[in-house]
Amino acid sequence: MASDSVTTCLSPPVHYVICKLGFERKDIYDINNILSENGEVFWQAVSEHVFYLESDQSVDYIKSIRSLGPVCESVNLHFKSLTKEQFVVQYALWFNWTNCTELFLEVFDVLQDTQTTGIALGLMKLTSCLERALGDVYLLIGKDCPFLLRDLLTSEQLAVVFGQAAMDVLRVFIGSPYGLNLRNVLWHGFASPQEIPVKYCAMLLFLTAGLGQLLQTYLLQTKCILVHRPYVFFVSLEELDIFPDLSHETLSIAEELVKLSSFVLKMMLPFWMAALTAFKQSRGGNPFGYLCYFFRYADSVILLLPQLEAGLRLLFTTTNNCPNRLLTAEASALYTTFEEMLAKHLDNEELNQLPAVLEEPAMEFLWDFLNHQEGPRIRDRLSHGEINLKAFPREVANQIVAFAISLACRFSDEDMFAFKEHMVIKALMNCASCYHSRFHPISRLKKRVLECMKSIHLWPELPTVPEEHIQTIKELEGNAEVNTFIFMISEIISQLQQYMPQNCYSSDDPVSSVLTERLLIELCDTHICTLYSPRPVLEVLVVLRKISTQCHQVSEQVIASAELRYKQWMNKTLRSRQRHNYLRMLNSIKFLSPVLRLILVLITLELVNVHLVCKKNLFDYQQYLKFLKSVLQYTENLVTYTNPEKNKWDETVALTNKALIKIRKISDRKLMLMQVAT
Repeated sequence: MASDSVTTCLSPPVHYVICKLGFERKDIYDINNILSENGEVFWQAVSEHVFYLESDQSVDYIKSIRSLGPVCESVNLHFKSLTKEQFVVQYALWFNWTNCTELFLEVFDVLQDTQTTGIALGLMKLTSCLERALGDVYLLIGKDCPFLLRDLLTSEQLAVVFGQAAMDVLRVFIGSPYGLNLRNVLWHGFASPQEIPVKYCAMLLFLTAGLGQLLQTYLLQTKCILVHRPYVFFVSLEELDIFPDLSHETLSIAEELVKLSSFVLKMMLPFWMAALTAFKQSRGGNPFGYLCYFFRYADSVILLLPQLEAGLRLLFTTTNNCPNRLLTAEASALYTTFEEMLAKHLDNEELNQLPAVLEEPAMEFLWDFLNHQEGPRIRDRLSHGEINLKAFPREVANQIVAFAISLACRFSDEDMFAFKEHMVIKALMNCASCYHSRFHPISRLKKRVLECMKSIHLWPELPTVPEEHIQTIKELEGNAEVNTFIFMISEIISQLQQYMPQNCYSSDDPVSSVLTERLLIELCDTHICTLYSPRPVLEVLVVLRKISTQCHQVSEQVIASAELRYKQWMNKTLRSRQRHNYLRMLNSIKFLSPVLRLILVLITLELVNVHLVCKKNLFDYQQYLKFLKSVLQYTENLVTYTNPEKNKWDETVALTNKALIKIRKISDRKLMLMQVAT
């Protein structure tokens, strides 16, 4: 299906409900019926326009929307009659409960404008912030706030605070697939700018103020205090740095590109243009309009995410030959959203063809930024109001906008060769084609392993007692147990060497030549497809990640203990038993370093091979998992014994001896596993 042949993504029934139903009654509604002179909302009068089915007393959404239509228009005209100063005086106080007063005041500005994209953007921001605020109210009474808006609005907790009638009014507009469902049709990219009536945005602004009045009454009666949950902040922004910074030149070229791209639905083009404009204004300030410049990075992403979903839905329905899925589903069926489009199989168990069309790098980017639990989960966090829009980072917005531009260019006609070959666009395309997952558990494990190895590499630099202080101490002279451990480690390494890079092994000194950061970096650079990892792989990853975390904690504890004990030794504040224990620690470090490095190498080899073996289904999974859990148990015990408050170094020796014997005994079986993989 060509993008320019699509005129709406709303199915006929949904289009009727949103665009026509609320306009059928032509009578003029008196605003004074629902609003006092001092701005008090008469909820009883508003709720009289909500009707219920005789069969089960659930909301009759068709009758309610039809009846509320004139009310919404009256509210819209009322707001248009007010100056900004009048609106602030009369309503600003009642938005404080949302913790986003400024945003709601800006929505009032949007109502005065003629830009349809502004109405849609204002509604998306309003509904996300309203949902977050309602969740805060829920927690006045309840414990675990529902994740979905529809569950939140039907909760007993909100009915207690606001009254069931107010919640029913709200559900006519958002949160129910049987109502207008404005939040979902916008956030999932079904509604074009011209398909969202301004009066519904005005009504939601009005209702939010009214909810603030109801909440104040409840708080005065109960003496409760509303506490706002802290926002979620993006951490480790350097991990999100994939594409080059978007210059004004790049954005200007992108504006021309999206006008011609077959990825962009033509009736959605205003959203793309508004998103690119918002990003431009963020870079250079915004002297042009009603929206403050510091919101604009968030605005660009809020505008683009639904359009990414709409463009991908067009590809999805084309490649899977299901054109009917391009439209909004009815209340009895699911929408076609990111979740289904990125899945391996369709709901009929047939193989989803979209991943093959998008290819692995684009799929991994989408999974990273939208789905993986340790990733930024941008769409979820924005749409549920978890992010402070004022502090939305440029780095994140840059990645989403750049990725969207790359898709718009990639899925375009051949006559757009000039765009594709332009230097700045080509740079984006190259970055997109080289992307590898950063937030899949496999990627997080690789990162943790390398962090742990860097920590262990600090051990040789740790301060140790001067030689003249320890000449008479036998514990630090070539201890037999250390030599035994090194010999056992060398044996294990020699059995594993054929599965390691050839340039990383020396028979003269296998421990020093193999157990290096260079080897781990090379092994971690081995590409592993992260898409649709089988359940056994994910279960193994959980154990491997726990092992790496424990190893890292051991290393950090050793460093802390060594530095502390050295200072105490030099200051002569250690008692006799503490001095002896300190020397045992120094001795234990000699074998703990290669042991931990061996475990990190084993983890990385397992990571590379278990994915292949699980696919072939050729090994005893439960026995294998049992072995890994025994290694985990060893590292957990190490964490306990090396704790600065424990310092059980003699026990560490015995524990390590048992662990190395077990690893060596199972090494033959491990070799079989790796042979199957290769």
